[in-house]
Amino acid sequence: MKAVTLGPAGTYSHRAASSVADEVAFRESVTAIVEAVVDGEFQRGVVPIENSIEGSVTETLDALTEHDVAVVRELVTPIRHALMAQSADFDVVASHAQALAQCRSYLEDEYPDVDSEAVASTARGVERAREDPSVAAIAHPDSAEVLTVLAEDIQDRNSNETRFFVLAPAEERTEAGGKSSLVIYPNANYPGLLLELLEPFADRAVNLTRLESRPSGERLGDYVFHVDLEAGLYEDRAREAVEVVEEIAENGWVRRLGSYDTEHVMFSDSG
Repeated sequence: MKAVTLGPAGTYSHRAASSVADEVAFRESVTAIVEAVVDGEFQRGVVPIENSIEGSVTETLDALTEHDVAVVRELVTPIRHALMAQSADFDVVASHAQALAQCRSYLEDEYPDVDSEAVASTARGVERAREDPSVAAIAHPDSAEVLTVLAEDIQDRNSNETRFFVLAPAEERTEAGGKSSLVIYPNANYPGLLLELLEPFADRAVNLTRLESRPSGERLGDYVFHVDLEAGLYEDRAREAVEVVEEIAENGWVRRLGSYDTEHVMFSDSG
């Protein structure tokens, strides 16, 4: 099986994708990954959805709103960040915006006068550091190669983890699994709307593990809701709750991304 994820080689996304596919290709954005799956170019796409420190990845939420794909697996992996450079003398730290944010306290304490530069991925930051001696990178320590690892485990919390969604074409959507994800666009705005959308789950003892709102892009104050359920859509309680929500959102739409199981993936220090 071939999967597509954020590149270049060496990103945390690459490591996650390698656990589900024999061959991994790369794109520069989450949107391009989702579109490649929708177009049938790849059987699977692997995208980050949430980090335990910095929260949801908004580009992924927006791409799942715009495109009809299935979520067939969830991968959870610990994130280990290291600072690396050609030498200890540098002026800029380059990495993905999420990685920079996850190491904010460390950088402020240890390198208050060094500028931060957000790039497309942690691997891109490593490339910048290899090319320019004035640039350091934040990435997994195994990515250093010719660079010197100046410090390891610099993330602000040791519990730093990232969730990845494994995407498939929409026709592969399934109701089997321990969790499910929905995108809800009610196309309405009135007092008590959010309560109405949540009550069907509470009434049926369906736990919501994540609720996120994003602007719909249609008009100011109009939102799309992303919901994760701790139940499979094969369960009567979950299916009934979603059917009620679909009635409430009759002027909009509800996308069932599918049900899936969670797999915890550990990265060895050797690759």
